[in-house]
Amino acid sequence: MSFAHPWLLLLLVLLPLLAWLRRRWARESAFLYSSTQLVQGIASLKQSHASIVLRQLRWLGLACLIVALARPRIGESEVSVSASGIDIVVAMDFSMSMAAEDFRVDNRRANRVAAAKDVLRKFIARRPSDRIGLVAFAGRAYVAAPLTLDHAFLLERLEQLQLGVIEDGTAIGAAIAAGLNRLRDLDSKSRILIVMTDGQNNAGKVPPATAAEAAKALGVKVYTIGVGTRGVAPYPQRDAFGQVRYVPTNVDIDEELLTKIAEGTGAKYFRAVDMDTLRSIYDDIDAMEKTTAEVTTYQRYHEAFSWFAIPGLILLLLEIVLGHTVWRKLP
Repeated sequence: MSFAHPWLLLLLVLLPLLAWLRRRWARESAFLYSSTQLVQGIASLKQSHASIVLRQLRWLGLACLIVALARPRIGESEVSVSASGIDIVVAMDFSMSMAAEDFRVDNRRANRVAAAKDVLRKFIARRPSDRIGLVAFAGRAYVAAPLTLDHAFLLERLEQLQLGVIEDGTAIGAAIAAGLNRLRDLDSKSRILIVMTDGQNNAGKVPPATAAEAAKALGVKVYTIGVGTRGVAPYPQRDAFGQVRYVPTNVDIDEELLTKIAEGTGAKYFRAVDMDTLRSIYDDIDAMEKTTAEVTTYQRYHEAFSWFAIPGLILLLLEIVLGHTVWRKLP
């Protein structure tokens, strides 16, 4: 057990002194008689047992209330939180072109979103001390998860994101702006934004060049990743009979723009053409953005205030009731 305000316990030392002073200076109860001969038989009587008990109830009740004011508490568990000082926002493209299945996950054909999620999950697991946020974008950009150390919540939000939920398009500038809004007011050792896309900017009100300039001014590094094989990629479509067939689709990534954005903010542009290169990209970013973790320890307490406050009040109430009923004294 510990106390939130232990200095209040010093009042317990004053209780015996206060009791002694009260006893020394208090006037004794008395009756006025014309002659002491009338009460000679009881003049030598000592203080009654009831009076002693009442006084003890009062001081014990006050002692309990003092302990309650010191806020006793019992530590239930200890939680350590590591914070590296690096804040990361990942902006992932959810435009319909990301449905192209030019990746393989666990030896099965997978679309670009599934591949990106698979690699991002491992990246998050390797950085438990970083606050990580998530932006989903297509024709618009939305904050899917704020910066957090609760990576279980972050992974849950990542799994909930699906293609077709956001209006189609590729708003790279808006995605960068949304990420910067999460990062700009943070006092961090390093702030980085990872943008994953497979197309060219064709939506949104924020030009990518303007967003990149803002990132540079704020000191935020913007790593860009072009996702998709080179040339053509198999894009799934359903025919009139509901069968899935694959249509060759040109891969058109604006690598020049993504390179300018990255290099202008002191970061790098990467091209991910398969799972191996996508994994190596995140490995490179993981290696470049490292710092010593700072550990903060939190203790979860159970407040025990009522354990002392309630008995203290009961003791004082009992002293008052007994003193005015069965142990009442005169005058």
